Amino acid sequence: MTDVEKFNWDELEWEEVTPQMKRKIITGEKMTVAQIFLADGFVVPLHSHINEQITQVISGKMHFWFGANKEKEMIIGPGDVIVIPANLPHEAKMIGDVLEFDSWAPRREDWLNKTDDYLRGK
Repeated sequence: MTDVEKFNWDELEWEEVTPQMKRKIITGEKMTVAQIFLADGFVVPLHSHINEQITQVISGKMHFWFGANKEKEMIIGPGDVIVIPANLPHEAKMIGDVLEFDSWAPRREDWLNKTDDYLRGK
């Protein structure tokens, strides 16, 4: 049997990715979850990844575009949850300050080893 780990969001330190984005990450062997704060107007650039993603908005709104040519768009707000399939290009712009939770499987190795340059403006 493997050990069970317990975390408390309030006890985790915020990682500043950019001045407009900060996050707290918890990861297991096969998945990653994160609490994320994104400032009004922040844009997560068009990107895709091998991970299936579930996004849940707590406050604020997120304007999403999906597809390589941004063929589909959607605005989600508090209480909304979306499932983004693996490898689907997506972009999001924040409407108001946003607090949200994301989950990914498999885990986000690029977030863990800090090679998520698309978020860092590199």
